[in-house]
Parts: sequence; structure tokens; C-alpha cells
Amino acid sequence: MRSILHIALASAVIVAAALSASPAVAQTITVKVPFSFEVAGKTFPAGNYWLSRDDQRDYVTLAAKSSSQYHTSCLIGPGTPSPSESKVALNFDTVGQTHLLQSIQYGTMISGKLDRQALESERVSMAHSVGR
Repeated sequence: MRSILHIALASAVIVAAALSASPAVAQTITVKVPFSFEVAGKTFPAGNYWLSRDDQRDYVTLAAKSSSQYHTSCLIGPGTPSPSESKVALNFDTVGQTHLLQSIQYGTMISGKLDRQALESERVSMAHSVGR
């Protein structure tokens, strides 16, 4: 039986530059993802990504620097971090060899689950294969 591993990918180097006290409309940072991953059934390659936060519309966009075909956007809202939290993190679930992007944290804001359907589909598939 495969286990699901929760991985948080964060970079302390980018946090200081990304989260300033100024009321900027959009804040963009660079994150490096060292493995391929899936978002809503689409496979994104390992590499460097822009992560942009739009404070006026409460959403974040993750886009590959190398190709415009790899991008996703999602709404973010208040999360459980402390009010002074400045961490930026991509949170993944790992099923077998597949990394599924589950949420994006940007300071005190966090997205909802991004890939519930793929993860649930994998769990159902695993349950059927174990029962045989």
C-alpha cells in the first residue's frame, strides 16, 4: 500500500524580498520546484516558476518561467498561520511517484485544496487494488 506524504516546499531566501510592508497590488517571486508535479490533472515540469499574488483580487498565479503553457491561478484567503507569518510555500501530496499540488500559502493567506479530485481518484483506485 502506498502512503501519502505531505511535503511543503518553501524558500527562505525569497520571503524577505517578496513580502514587504508596502501595499503593492501584485507581488511576484521566483520559486524552484525540483520535481514534476500535477495540478488539476495537468503535469507541470520541474523548474523555476513565478508566483504572483494579487492583493486586490485575492488570488495567486503560478506560472513556469520556461513556457506559458504551464500556469494555474487560484483564490486565496485567510489561513491558520500567525498574523506575522511570511512563509511562501507550495504544499504537495505525494502518491507513489506523483506529486500533487494541494495548496499555495503566501504569508497569512492560503488557497483551498487545488487537486482534491485527482487525490480522491487515486485513493479509490488504491482501495480497489488492495481489495482484490
